[in-house]
Amino acid sequence: MINTLMKSIREYRRAAIATPIIVSGEVVMEVAIPFVTAQLINVIQQGASVPEMLPYAGLLVAMALASLAFGIGAGLTCSQASCGFAKNLRHDVFAAVQRFSFANIDQFSSSSLVTRLTTDITNVQLAYMMVIRTAIRCPLILICGIVMAFVMGGPMAIVFVIVVPILGFGLFKVVRTVHPIFRSVFRKYDALNESIEENVTGMRDVKSYVRQDYEKAKFGRAAQDVCADFTRAEKILAFNSPMMNLAVFTVFTVIIQFGSYLIISSRGTMLNVGQFSALTTYGFMILMALMMVSMVFAMITMAQESAERIVEVIETEPTIKNPANPVTEMKDGSIDFDHVTFKYSEKAEHRALAEIDLHIASGETLGIMGGTGSAKTSLINLISRLYDVTEGSVKVGGVDVRDYDLEFLRNNVAVVLQKNVLFSGTIKENLRWGDPDASYDELVEVCKLAQADEFIQGFPQKYDTYIEQGGTNVSGGQKQRLCIARALLKHPKVLILDDSTSAVDTKTDALIREGLAQYLPETTKIIIAQRTSSVEHADRILVLDNGHIAGLGTHDELMKTCDIYRDTYIQQNRTEDDDAVSATDAVEAAMPAEAETPAEVPATDAETVKGGAADEH
Repeated sequence: MINTLMKSIREYRRAAIATPIIVSGEVVMEVAIPFVTAQLINVIQQGASVPEMLPYAGLLVAMALASLAFGIGAGLTCSQASCGFAKNLRHDVFAAVQRFSFANIDQFSSSSLVTRLTTDITNVQLAYMMVIRTAIRCPLILICGIVMAFVMGGPMAIVFVIVVPILGFGLFKVVRTVHPIFRSVFRKYDALNESIEENVTGMRDVKSYVRQDYEKAKFGRAAQDVCADFTRAEKILAFNSPMMNLAVFTVFTVIIQFGSYLIISSRGTMLNVGQFSALTTYGFMILMALMMVSMVFAMITMAQESAERIVEVIETEPTIKNPANPVTEMKDGSIDFDHVTFKYSEKAEHRALAEIDLHIASGETLGIMGGTGSAKTSLINLISRLYDVTEGSVKVGGVDVRDYDLEFLRNNVAVVLQKNVLFSGTIKENLRWGDPDASYDELVEVCKLAQADEFIQGFPQKYDTYIEQGGTNVSGGQKQRLCIARALLKHPKVLILDDSTSAVDTKTDALIREGLAQYLPETTKIIIAQRTSSVEHADRILVLDNGHIAGLGTHDELMKTCDIYRDTYIQQNRTEDDDAVSATDAVEAAMPAEAETPAEVPATDAETVKGGAADEH
């Protein structure tokens, strides 16, 4: 774990190395000052004149200034090293997430990744800052302080040798008890962030269904869980302070009691006032260093779990990688599914797709229909290699997608996903995700094809209109059309629209399909839709049912051979006359079998009313 984290130090290694060196100079000055002060006290006690005291005073001032300079230098290098380390670590974690396949992303919730990129890295940054400065300073002060205490106080300094191991053992027990609590608290942090994320992104639904009180109660429970765990940890860590205070008071009681006794009884021959003053100062330094060590251990304990969570992301290997010798040429947009079976996880029992054999010619328009959960999106995700097949192969342009360079493949297989996403920025900036070098005229052209130019021209700032995060200031249909225009800028060999016109009216949908046919005549187009009107003019239509092919053919062929497609078409194109005919059929079906002639059938209320109306006319 430490080796992985150290790779993020990089260009800040020099500052990280310089900090302990500068801190060492600071410690030397701080430890030397009580020694010189003791000499000055002894000189004063002996009745020295002001000129005799000046060299000591000058030396003390110089040492204090040197200590200050070392402290400032250590602060600068430490902040540079820790902030730079955190910056690199965030970059490395974010880069790791960008390499993730969809299968990897499924392992981590978005709220957990946000927590790792923010709270966890901040914890590691603070721990790193303490390690390169405080964790170096405190042991040095402990060692140097104990040595100088023996030099100045002789056998009396043995009290420090006794107290330090006892405090160290108590500190170890506290840290060991607290660590499992911090491990659980970060999982609850994820739940807390998830509650916030769901509430903010779904704010319109929350208000529409008047669920504010429920969401507040849900957030309150998550916050209470985090609070309870932190309270438990803080209660245990709180033992540090009384332990340290007990040690401080005990040590100073012993030093003052026996020190005063030795000074008085020996009249300064065994211990003089200057030595006694230095001994008490060193005692204070040693115990304060121990206090700082306890804080460092508490911070490191909290950061350890954070570090493990960060390293988990960095070391997660993408399930989809570039091949050793990737292909960077695509002959055409033909697509071949050969005996494809797909599961979202190796451990999953359910197969999302099973034995799919499908061959799509280059330039063909294929419509895909099926009920919810029929694996329509799963099928098209395999074409751009967002997931890899479990069995069989998917080929584009006659080459297995696993042999292509990933960036090249996805630039040539443009996908407008079911969940359309626009990012904060202008309309121009969003469109140029498809082609960063696209000219203004090209932007207008694709927007006209996607039926987006008309509403864009209605905005005061037109193509410079700012899109809020998530595209909240445009409608669902407008968002879909902008995403389609963005995909068209890629000029792909294969264009996939995953239910990407569901929020537009049928007339606009037809105009978009007409524009696609004219603009990309040689591009293979796959259109997933819920409306039969969106796919009935396609070259062929694929009907999926529970991961299996239930039908494949033209609209007319499927009306004859595929019950699922025919039923869907009839339901979506039912008219009032059809409803009336169906109602009549239902009445006739309910008639008694013996009522065979009109004379034998009693007039219904509807017929009586109708006849009466005719007579009046």
